[in-house]
Parts: sequence; structure tokens; C-alpha cells
Amino acid sequence: MGVGQMLWLTGLALFSIAVLLIWFVSRRREEMGLPGGKLISADTERWQRCGREFFSPRYRLGGRPDFVFRERGRLIPVEVKSGSAPAQPYKSHILQLAAYCLLIEETEGRPPPYGIIAYRGKHFRVEYSPALRAELLRVMEEMRGLLKSGAMPEGVLDLRCERCGYNKLCNA
Repeated sequence: MGVGQMLWLTGLALFSIAVLLIWFVSRRREEMGLPGGKLISADTERWQRCGREFFSPRYRLGGRPDFVFRERGRLIPVEVKSGSAPAQPYKSHILQLAAYCLLIEETEGRPPPYGIIAYRGKHFRVEYSPALRAELLRVMEEMRGLLKSGAMPEGVLDLRCERCGYNKLCNA
């Protein structure tokens, strides 16, 4: 076998590996429920912090989604949860995702059409509707009122309380 044939076979092998790798990544992306657009921001414990922080002075709110994809010119937030998938996403997770949608709307000038909550083995596409936006703003106002008054809601004292960032302030 000549040098030309060896180079041709090596090129063919590398091309085949590249095609298989692209296919595998595309399939995994679909399984995880990730959008097909370009990944523009990621914030995970396994990677160095390269996620984009979003901030809204108007709402005095800031946050960093786990992933942000650009799909057809729109930013799509993805929030990854480590726990097993519930039958439906938890309300607190939906509101967290809605907060990222609001932040993207404020910084980009237009809202994302949806966001994704990815649990282990299952993902949920959550439409960012005017009703969800209004609910988020209502909950934020309620939370600010509680913080301002010093009154905290009754808790349930479970693992969520132990992991909560406000457990030292809460009267639960």
C-alpha cells in the first residue's frame, strides 16, 4: 500500500470518527432536551465559571442560568437540577426559570419564548407566558414585602430548609 492510499484511509477514518462524534453529541443533546442553537453561556460546578450573569436594576434581580443557548436569535435559559425528575416540575423551579427569562427579557430587550428545566432522565419545556411573568412579579413583590416587614412564613423543617440560603433568617 502506497503513501497516498495510507493518507486517504487515515483521512477517511478521521472523517468517520468526526461524523460519529457529531451524531453522538446531537443525540445526547436531544435526549437532554437542550435547544438546537449555539451554547453561549454555561455555569456548572464541573466547568470553570464562564456563565453570563444577568442583572436587572429595574427589578433588583440578578442570576446566572446553568446554560444559555442562542436559538434563532433568541436566548433560551436551561436550568439543570440534580434530583430525580418529578411528574411535573416543581413550582419553585418554574419560578426560578421564569426569573432567568425575565432577566434575559430585561437585558436583551425581548423575552425568550421558553426555558428548559432538566432533571435527571427527564426535561420540561416551560413556556414563558405573560401569566407566568405576572406570577413571578407577584411572588417577588410578596418576598420583598416579607423581607421588609421581617415576618417570615412558616416552614416545614425538612431537607429544603437545611439547604436553603435563608435558613439562618427564617423562623421555621
